Amino acid sequence: MIDAQTVENPAAAPSFSNTRSARRWTPGSCVWCGSDESIEDLRNEPRCGTCREHETVIDEARKFMGMYGLRPIGGTLQSDDEEEREWRVAARDARTALNGIRLAEPPDPALVRKSLRPKAARIVTAIEADAAPARKAPARPRTASTPAPTPTAAVAPAKKLDVAALEERVTGLLDQLTKVDAQIQLAESSQGLAARARLNDLNGQKATILRTLAALEKARRSAGA
Repeated sequence: MIDAQTVENPAAAPSFSNTRSARRWTPGSCVWCGSDESIEDLRNEPRCGTCREHETVIDEARKFMGMYGLRPIGGTLQSDDEEEREWRVAARDARTALNGIRLAEPPDPALVRKSLRPKAARIVTAIEADAAPARKAPARPRTASTPAPTPTAAVAPAKKLDVAALEERVTGLLDQLTKVDAQIQLAESSQGLAARARLNDLNGQKATILRTLAALEKARRSAGA
């Protein structure tokens, strides 16, 4: 049995009041710390890479405790073996780091949801627009002076614009995939729980990118591009 230790020492805890008060949340940035780097959704919220990495460490520690029926993390570091203690220490350090960078004033959840709508709407609209067959303009009565336009003239410009937007999005995703693959190689060469949690997060990002690329390719084929 490893001796219990307290999770936090209030007297030794650094003060982050000045740093935290200077940061404000802006739409599109991390809802926890306000950073705008490597933003991805985590539990339906925009979170930066640093926060996702810490959260992944905590989640992995919870899974380990649950898998072996151990006491939940938090409270003390009391452990039955070194591996359990290692997970508890990693979770404690991750939680301390998250508390240190947390915004002094969390954003209003309603504002966060509102900021996510345009992004989600753009993605869904782009996929649906490319997957759906081109619609013909409603037929109008023919007159001698104003002949009806041909269907190809009505739909050709729109189809060209959709294909260009699709190709631009695919190019951006491929660039992002290249960066993620490079980070995965670095994470695989590292050791420790933090590196393992980082690798899980990166593999999750890669899977999301690949699914999106597959959906866009399906949309391209449906559109006949």
